Amino acid sequence: MKSFFLAAALAAATPLAASESASYVLDPSHSQIVFTYNHLGYSTSYGMFSGFEGQISWDKQTPANSSVTVEFPVRSMLTGWEARFDHFMSGDFFDAADDEKVTFSSTAIEVTGENTANITGDLTLNGVTKPVTLAAKLNQEMDHPMEGKPWAGFDATATLVRSDFGLGAFAPYVSDEVQLMISVEAMQAN
Repeated sequence: MKSFFLAAALAAATPLAASESASYVLDPSHSQIVFTYNHLGYSTSYGMFSGFEGQISWDKQTPANSSVTVEFPVRSMLTGWEARFDHFMSGDFFDAADDEKVTFSSTAIEVTGENTANITGDLTLNGVTKPVTLAAKLNQEMDHPMEGKPWAGFDATATLVRSDFGLGAFAPYVSDEVQLMISVEAMQAN
């Protein structure tokens, strides 16, 4: 059952019949994307996106009929240092307008274990759309003890190549590969 939930909650690409699916929304207060990269071989630098929005349509019977979408502003990035944030938003990297978004929309899924799956989707970052695969794991699915309704939590990892999205400044000195660690909670919509 857990693998069906994981497959459904984060999967793919066909239209949904309303009677066959349940809608879940991400809990922005408990969903984060942490990214890391190597800085000149001296250190691993960290950043985070939090407070983002997303929706999951979950078809328990046919997980491939499920989907997930996520969206957040580029300028919601947290780096822990204002000068680093300003540099990321400059012309060296994003040159990001206030309303520029990062989006992810699932396109396929491969269940890899009882609680794991590879989720493929289209990531749009810096105006470039590329396929990305997330190695996802269902942490837990049950009624939330304080909310009294179905709730689920997932972790996922992926590796992005910055230059694929037009963000390759200073590579290879600053690593072109960026590691993503994602943790989300989703609640059944009313």
